Amino acid sequence: MKKNIGIIVGLILVFIILHATPSMALRTHVMMMGYPKAAIVSGIIEDDYHNRVDKEKFAKENAKAYTLTKPPIEKATQGELRNYLVRKFWFLYYAEYYGEL
Repeated sequence: MKKNIGIIVGLILVFIILHATPSMALRTHVMMMGYPKAAIVSGIIEDDYHNRVDKEKFAKENAKAYTLTKPPIEKATQGELRNYLVRKFWFLYYAEYYGEL
């Protein structure tokens, strides 16, 4: 029983660490999408354009747009997966692909 509780607590701690900051949440998301190299080597910068244009929408969602400096290339369409939206929920951050809107 103690072993099971220890494993569960360990998994919860890993999840919290991987979602503790916007950059870690974004790197985790890119890694889970299947692009581990891009998740590790790409730089992350704030996407000033989307943050300015969608300011009110992002304020309601408690979100901010970020851009990868060395984005992964999608295998099917050969498009760059450059822009992501990172939302804050309580003290954790969650990322999702935002697109080239």
